[in-house]
Amino acid sequence: MIKVGIYGATGYTGLELVRLLQRHPAATIAFATSTSQAGKTLRQVFPAAPALPLVAGENAPLEEVEVVFLCLPHAAAANTAMTALAAGRRVIDLSADFRLRDAGVYAQWYAHVHPFPELLGEAVYGLTEVFRSDLPEARLVANPGCYPTSVLLALRPLLLSDLVIDGPIIADSKSGVSGAGRTPTQTTHFVEVADNLSPYKVGRVHRHLPEMEQLIGRWRANAPRLIFSPHLLPVPRGILSTIYVTLAEDVTESDLRDHYHEHYDGEPFVEVLPPGELASLAHVTYTNRCVIGLTLVGRTLILTSAIDNLIKGAAGQAVQNLNVMVGCPETTGLL
Repeated sequence: MIKVGIYGATGYTGLELVRLLQRHPAATIAFATSTSQAGKTLRQVFPAAPALPLVAGENAPLEEVEVVFLCLPHAAAANTAMTALAAGRRVIDLSADFRLRDAGVYAQWYAHVHPFPELLGEAVYGLTEVFRSDLPEARLVANPGCYPTSVLLALRPLLLSDLVIDGPIIADSKSGVSGAGRTPTQTTHFVEVADNLSPYKVGRVHRHLPEMEQLIGRWRANAPRLIFSPHLLPVPRGILSTIYVTLAEDVTESDLRDHYHEHYDGEPFVEVLPPGELASLAHVTYTNRCVIGLTLVGRTLILTSAIDNLIKGAAGQAVQNLNVMVGCPETTGLL
């Protein structure tokens, strides 16, 4: 039995992680932390949750676990990661602190000097379908962001093809409100969100942009520019990304589908949808799935990609990474 600890169990991602690990046949939760709710149980915060005692992060018994999950804000996560690594524990970080490999880029986008830049090159980017082979030996895993998971899984087969892309890639993505976290703001209050659909951080503003560009550049030399337009949906959870790519040469949709199937057939959590079927939130909510639809209009490929932001976009992918790290079947606790 793998003993794990969860830092930041009272956020939406932390709660989802507790739910997944509670039914995991090979893992047990040794501790759960909360800065604001220490001394209570998780059930006192979320009535449907198990009655896990919540302790302050500094009181977490690291000696009792093998792996810790960090559901903490950026900056705070990096310090906790270093503490856990120094104690000989393996770390799966769900914050953004170790996703970017360049400390200068991190400082630019997060307005914070990275406290441990020497770890950026070591961290394995936890997009499981892509970096599966690096996970068994990893001490530190940087779980991807939710928007990047939906966009990168959809684009990867195309970027690894020899097809020339003409012009920018446009990713129009829409997220449920839980993607903004549990701390309320004016823009995420019910009255602001209900009966509304609003873009935000359009242009080169959203912090997930450099994360996506990092991998796009790795997969394709002289990569096309990415235009990213996120929107807030009036639903609790889920991400739907519609991605537009113009190709410089003629290709058939059938050939594109064959290429996508070559990449994803056999993947337990990625499905290429049949012709005429488009990705929707109904395909994926409350699952660890990513579904991808393809539509070709002339030379423009329209990709639709859907995930549950709290599961495949966060906690579920973290458990998927845990499974690979410790040698469990990848689907354990996730079906």
